[in-house]
Amino acid sequence: MDVFEELVRLRRLGQKCALATIVDVTGSIPSYESAKLLIREDGSMAGTIGGGCVEAEVWNAAREVIQTEKPRKLAFNLGQDAAYDNGLICGGQLEVFVEPILPVPSAYIFGAGHISKSLSRVATQAGFRTVVIDNREAFANRERFPDADEVIAAEYEDVFPRLNINESSYLVIVTRGHRDDMRVLRWAIETPARYIGMIGSKRKGINVVREFEKEGIPRERFEQVHTPMGLDVGAITPEEIAVAVVAEMIGVRRNAHPGWNPLSKSLFAAGAMK
Repeated sequence: MDVFEELVRLRRLGQKCALATIVDVTGSIPSYESAKLLIREDGSMAGTIGGGCVEAEVWNAAREVIQTEKPRKLAFNLGQDAAYDNGLICGGQLEVFVEPILPVPSAYIFGAGHISKSLSRVATQAGFRTVVIDNREAFANRERFPDADEVIAAEYEDVFPRLNINESSYLVIVTRGHRDDMRVLRWAIETPARYIGMIGSKRKGINVVREFEKEGIPRERFEQVHTPMGLDVGAITPEEIAVAVVAEMIGVRRNAHPGWNPLSKSLFAAGAMK
């Protein structure tokens, strides 16, 4: 199996993986410089960097790299004793660089109003694959959203099964009204999406959660919901709101900086539902 073809396939599926490459060699090793090993999220592998204890340790490091999304460099000394114990009569040294390979994040924007136009443009410029969804053809069309990767005009419930939602998905709910927001949110909280944002005030969010609680949905399901969505920068115009929302999405995508919790303003985490 070609490592690069598999890497591209996994990215298209929205799956993370790690790529390990031998970047420096001194002496004799059971492989060669530039050899590559691809480790998938489920732990399976493609390619090889020589097998043995080196590959086993790289596999462990790769699992950590996939989780933290931060690269690591490992050094190995295949001294005669260690090499003999592991069946690697080589005695050389090598360095392996293990890097995370992340899929392109997808921003699914539910609602095709004036705020969505700015959201689609800003999210695309920030490196997100954007998909705009609305049940009104007059709003969800290529004319209004030339920058979007995909524009879908259909009933939300008809679209949900067609969407490949995973840990690289960002769901932004900006429909035309409260009822449609609830339709999308009811579905969104059951997905593994990395980010869920819903437009509206904190009071609106609290009322929505209470309505769902009457349906038997526990409030813990709303821990990951950002509402009001976007960083609090005093945004007023659609363009400013778009910048604030995408900035928050970037913070979640990059795990921000130490000490900053992107969920600290969610309804549940902020204690608003107590």
